[in-house]
Amino acid sequence: MPLDADAIGRGCKGAAIETANHLCRAEIGRFSAEAAKGGEITVACTQETPVFTEVSAENGGMVSLSFTNIRENAGWSKDAKAAGPKMAALLAAAAVPMPEIPLVPLASEGVILVYGRDEKAIEAAKLLKDRLDVTVLLSKPGAVEPARVSEFPIAKGSIVSAHGHLGAFELTVDDYALPAASSRGKLEFDLGRDGAKSRCDLILDLTGGIPLFPAHELRDGYLRADPNDPAAILRAVMKAGELVGTFDKPRYITFTESLCAHSRSKIVGCNRCLNLCPTGAITPNGDHVAIDANVCAGCGACAAVCPTGAAAYALPPVDALIGKIRTLISTYREAGGANPVLLLHDGEHGLPMIEMLARHGDGLPANVIPVQVNEVTQIGLETFAAAFAYGAASVRLLMRARPKHETEGTVRTLSYVDTILKGLGFGENRVATIQTDDPDALGQALYEITTTKSHTKTASFMPLGRKRDVMRSALRELQGVAPAPIDVIALPEHAPFGKIEVNAEGCTLCLACVSACPTGALSDNPEKPMLKFAEDACVQCGLCKATCPEKVISLHPQIDFRAATAEARIMKEEEPFECIRCSKPFGTKSTIERITAKLEGRHWMFQGRAQRLELLKMCEDCRGIVAIEESFDPHEAPMRPHVRTTEDYIRERDEAKKS
Repeated sequence: MPLDADAIGRGCKGAAIETANHLCRAEIGRFSAEAAKGGEITVACTQETPVFTEVSAENGGMVSLSFTNIRENAGWSKDAKAAGPKMAALLAAAAVPMPEIPLVPLASEGVILVYGRDEKAIEAAKLLKDRLDVTVLLSKPGAVEPARVSEFPIAKGSIVSAHGHLGAFELTVDDYALPAASSRGKLEFDLGRDGAKSRCDLILDLTGGIPLFPAHELRDGYLRADPNDPAAILRAVMKAGELVGTFDKPRYITFTESLCAHSRSKIVGCNRCLNLCPTGAITPNGDHVAIDANVCAGCGACAAVCPTGAAAYALPPVDALIGKIRTLISTYREAGGANPVLLLHDGEHGLPMIEMLARHGDGLPANVIPVQVNEVTQIGLETFAAAFAYGAASVRLLMRARPKHETEGTVRTLSYVDTILKGLGFGENRVATIQTDDPDALGQALYEITTTKSHTKTASFMPLGRKRDVMRSALRELQGVAPAPIDVIALPEHAPFGKIEVNAEGCTLCLACVSACPTGALSDNPEKPMLKFAEDACVQCGLCKATCPEKVISLHPQIDFRAATAEARIMKEEEPFECIRCSKPFGTKSTIERITAKLEGRHWMFQGRAQRLELLKMCEDCRGIVAIEESFDPHEAPMRPHVRTTEDYIRERDEAKKS
């Protein structure tokens, strides 16, 4: 492949750049000599990572190694001669440090439940009995021949509920029964009982029925195979045999309870993450939600749509990912590249697609910069905004033809991004997904967007702070470099920005919305009855709307770029009502007048008693004093009507018959 050392030098300023023809074999001595000096080395090859790592260890391991693939990503392409700037960007980004990934330990002692219907489950259990502690559960079995020797327990029953994960499954079984030891021609089971409990480390499901878990292929420790496919059963058995010991899985989500806007006072507001989680790892937990890290499969949909940043993706954190994109685009431009297109992809599907396109097709276009992430569904609004603020011409998400995770959250995010980009004058088709399993279709889709022009002005801000802070910064910077900046853009439903409107005539300034607001967007004034709203803090969770007793609050998703510097807007204010006895201010005029109008002449305490009605216009102190002075008896209520019983109805019926 052609190497443009000059372009790489322009992008990777201050770096010593050396080229080689066969660095991992014939010229390995050159690498060994550099590794012995220590320092930081970036090797533009990932295929021979083990070789370079071994040689580095032989030289004392004093060097800090990083690797990147410029061959499949850049050099193996029909545009290879123009790929120098992209190579520089890939090399520069490889040297950007990434934070360590927090891990969650899962322990399995090898206790497995083989759940099936017939002898196929028993045969699978025989393959596993020497490596695992096996129990077979047969759901509505037919004629099953008894074993000559009982090598493992066999029972019948149907699993009605299942919870847990690798190493900690909890099952509820109905119609549970053990076989009679005297079974002759077929297994004869005792009378079944419901509600039996079982615990195990692994589940091998060979029933062919409905899976025990949502998104079952993402549940660690739950293996499922078609009972009519012997090869699939064998693969599942082999995999089950390996799941013994302690395993580490990434803690995909960092969750901050205090930022969650799920509910307040048992009134539900935001439920975006609950609606999108495919595995059921997220559950309500009081005023916030709880995320089970053992069950979480890492799709990142919750973090992508979380409006407050309570759920943040950790593989990598959003500020680290945006920092890497900043390095990629800025280095690409400094090296002489133009119109950069970001291709966001995962490792399981995206890497093989890019490799096949490079080996057997035209390769990636020279201006398409691949960015590997854990899951493309983790990408949120802040990442898109930052990419275009830095100067990206387009962004594409590479997905499977049949996506591994639900894409509703991603589609929603793309609609926000598309609306904002159009509103700021960036034009059409700047963001989209490429859903294909065909490398040629991927190449065709990418070459069709290479003519998209990027904007001339770019930002260079550093992504700092929590996710919500990064999102605000990215959107402000995006507006600053926009071709046609405007202040307000209406957004689709569920967007994480917006304003509220209050019907002032119906509002009584009870301030229930203020106490419910989790972000402080709504506030009051301790000096006088007043309701204020700060749009920059509003996440459109809907708690204020759900809490308002008068139902006078409505949500309006939008982004107002002036909100960050704007003062809180007064939604309603009134003069306080003064006690008619001591002139102490309390309540509001509208509230006192409304209560007085509703009770006057309607409630027994105030019928024909104007003096008592005056109590409503007094403060709490004066109200008590006057009630004692005037000897108001709270037990003067008229007698309640007689409670009608069954005997009353029977008596009236008999009397009606006689008459």
